[in-house]
Amino acid sequence: MEPILEVKGLRAVVDGKAVLKGVDLTVPEGEVHALLGPNASGKSSLAQVLLGIPAFHVVSGTIRFKGREVTRSPLEERVKMGMALMFQNPPVVRGVKLADILKILSSRTGSTWTARLTSQLQVGEELLHRDLNYGFSGGERKKAEALQVLAMNPEFFILDEPDSGVDIENLELMGRELSRALEGKSALVITHTSHILKYLRAREAHVMIEGRVACHGDPEKILETIQAKGYEWCKRCPSAMRS
Repeated sequence: MEPILEVKGLRAVVDGKAVLKGVDLTVPEGEVHALLGPNASGKSSLAQVLLGIPAFHVVSGTIRFKGREVTRSPLEERVKMGMALMFQNPPVVRGVKLADILKILSSRTGSTWTARLTSQLQVGEELLHRDLNYGFSGGERKKAEALQVLAMNPEFFILDEPDSGVDIENLELMGRELSRALEGKSALVITHTSHILKYLRAREAHVMIEGRVACHGDPEKILETIQAKGYEWCKRCPSAMRS
């Protein structure tokens, strides 16, 4: 079966700064993979390059999605093909209500589906009718962002730090709904804390350091090693950590 995502030799810059320095990464169809790494290692940059955020410029390498090269394809085209990103730090959008965004998204999935998600994630009416992310707490931003991505029901989820700054109760809510949505789907779950992996079963983990994927293998073995020896040890990528 052809991978849903295949990245080869990907190099990219933003504001003249190199953020990706030769990334190789493959996610087979129907699998959830985790992307780990220290702060400023390039994880969020990779997420945005995969979606085609215009601020990032690809210098070399390729991105193939669903068997088609999309390295130079616009963001809108990748979204139409079934890719969606849950941003680590979603922007504030004045004059646009969360309910407005959900109404647009529900044209694909149906208002009933979106209403169920809103209820399950415990997103109240007051939040729905506020400007998107304006004055939202960290937890509210994460719930609103998760709701939007889940409402899209994409084929490939890119979840950038869904567990960052989320309390235990809301993490459980999101973890449950994300787990349900990912059944039969593919995903790249980016996490620094790894708390979300308690709810999402990752088939393989990749460790990103200094703009490159330095190691990959069994998620539990990699997490145990990182906790015991730190990220630097992953650069040696011992065969014991392979899947």
